[in-house]
Amino acid sequence: MNIEHQEQMQKVLSALKSMTVKNFFFVGCGGSKAALGPGDYFMDRELNLPSKVYTSNEFIHLNPKTLGENSVVITRSHSGTTPETVDATKFARDKGAMTIAISMDMASPLCREAEYVVHYNYKDGSDAVDGDTGMFWALIFNIINALSPNEKYDRLLNQLSNLENLFEVNKKNTYDAAFDFGKRNKREKLIYTMASGAYFDQAYSFTSCLLMEMLWIHSNAIHSGEYFHGPFEVTDYDVPFLVIVGDGPSRPLDDRALEFAQKFSDKIEVVDVQKLDYLKVDADLRAYFGPAIIGAVLRQYADGLAEHTGHPLSVRRYMWKMEY
Repeated sequence: MNIEHQEQMQKVLSALKSMTVKNFFFVGCGGSKAALGPGDYFMDRELNLPSKVYTSNEFIHLNPKTLGENSVVITRSHSGTTPETVDATKFARDKGAMTIAISMDMASPLCREAEYVVHYNYKDGSDAVDGDTGMFWALIFNIINALSPNEKYDRLLNQLSNLENLFEVNKKNTYDAAFDFGKRNKREKLIYTMASGAYFDQAYSFTSCLLMEMLWIHSNAIHSGEYFHGPFEVTDYDVPFLVIVGDGPSRPLDDRALEFAQKFSDKIEVVDVQKLDYLKVDADLRAYFGPAIIGAVLRQYADGLAEHTGHPLSVRRYMWKMEY
């Protein structure tokens, strides 16, 4: 982690240690909201403090009663210009909450509105530990370690330096599968995704941002635990699913859903987290690294679809082209 990022992290941690934290809120829109999801999941597992993820506008309109001077509100926007998230940050700060903004642009409206900033590097050739995933993982586990110290978090933070290699090795390992998926599904107008636990937000991001926004493919993110409570009725031999089988406590939910789906659909793509290459990551820390690696792997699946459909991921109909 570069010096600038270390200094930002220390300011956040010093502020946390000077207050009595009662709750956490994660606030963002679209892919930024989805990227915050694993933070909420890990805090829920590791801390005796409540946390919740909100879409930015709902956060303002709902006006949670527990939001106040003992709250920590973490907002995120890639560009730092998402109006709803900028407004949510101001709203939280006016309520007396500690606000932490995450963005690639330090000069953005979001970063100017927040009390504390965590900046990440983007497409500048720097190491992944200083990128969006590396900085967010560092923020979350530094916070967890500050509030509930444990030597495993120290090891985890040290091993984040491996992130670049983890991404590159696993992208290489899944390249053929991802581009074969793109070839087989290039004419599909609908692809469902399914996951649970720390991976559900990755499935949602793949569905909402990559398939629907960038590739114009109809989709829905189905929680593996909810599959049998309605969604499984759409399963048929010609209905494609991409299923993320996780490695955390909810893996039995994924296994059960996958077993059923494979009985009736001939178009099941399995991304099994246990088959990832964790290199030098300690065995007891793999469940913390898996959701980070899967993000890079799923992006490659989108690249495979883009290659074979001839639809670049950068093409939009409405976004950034009109007022909405």
